[in-house]
Amino acid sequence: MKTVLVTGAGGYIGSVLVPKLLKKGYKVKAIDRYFFGEDKLPNQENLIKIKEDTRRLKEEIFADIDYVIDLVAISNDPSGEAFSEVTYQINHISRVRSANIAKKMGVKRYILPSSCSVYGFQKEKVNENSKTNPLTIYAKANERAEKGILLLADDSFCVTVIRQATVFGYSPRMRFDLAINGMTYGAWKNKKLPLMRNGSQYRPMIHVQDTTDVMILLLEVDKKKINGEIFNVGGENLNYQIGELGRIVAKTVSEKIGEEVKIEWYGDPDHRSYQVDFSKIKNILGWQPKWDAKKGVEEIVKKLESGELEKTTQTITLKWYQELIKWHKIIKNIEKYGGILEI
Repeated sequence: MKTVLVTGAGGYIGSVLVPKLLKKGYKVKAIDRYFFGEDKLPNQENLIKIKEDTRRLKEEIFADIDYVIDLVAISNDPSGEAFSEVTYQINHISRVRSANIAKKMGVKRYILPSSCSVYGFQKEKVNENSKTNPLTIYAKANERAEKGILLLADDSFCVTVIRQATVFGYSPRMRFDLAINGMTYGAWKNKKLPLMRNGSQYRPMIHVQDTTDVMILLLEVDKKKINGEIFNVGGENLNYQIGELGRIVAKTVSEKIGEEVKIEWYGDPDHRSYQVDFSKIKNILGWQPKWDAKKGVEEIVKKLESGELEKTTQTITLKWYQELIKWHKIIKNIEKYGGILEI
């Protein structure tokens, strides 16, 4: 039985990935600060939860580990801009450090989930060989991590980078600060869908189930196909124009709730647009996504309608970080002898 160490295991992607790994027969060491709660990963056989910061990981944590999937990140642009230094520390420095320790401790494969945001905004369709143009701190930190970690690849240490399109879909650690997820909630809740003009701008998307499938595939495929390689993770049919995507969301939600959802255009035309070429992963690994926007919207609406899913402060990453920081200050000022009322 192989053991996979997953950082950021309690996050949006990690809480989908870890149960899949366990179901596939892997043992999992799930490392996270668990800012969003340990309940996102229910206790299971062959799962070890470790509450630790990846900036402080010791070598012994990597002992007897076969594979590492280094998901940890301050993830999304607003959080990256609000916590710029922390984002560089975690998304770049801690992951390069973890990769170096993993190699030293005999780990066989290391997967770095990065982002298509490293391409910035481009006039031409981009592939893995295109020049990167990261515009935000989140994107820049990812690019630095890629460069630092790919250098470590050799015959005994297989390194693979995946550049994920914008992720969507249901997760136990749900996020409504992601494009399709947020659009779906707004359409469902308000029966209105605000879209920035003029709708022709492109954005690539990928469902959380699909990107986690890719991560597991990379643990099992012949390493000669993936060692030292970068793969864009998405699909040609998932390069959506915002106007088209808005119509899909509005129509799908309307069908599910039996009420019309109206699109409301706002702002000046957004000229930021980029399309990504996903042919490499299809040609080399034979992989294609199973999910599209319509299927993802249907999934979210079903869970909203059933009451299983709701929008809370915890589902907006930056707001939750800010809430934790606020209460940390309050508790530090009030706490005495290790407690509040009970000491």
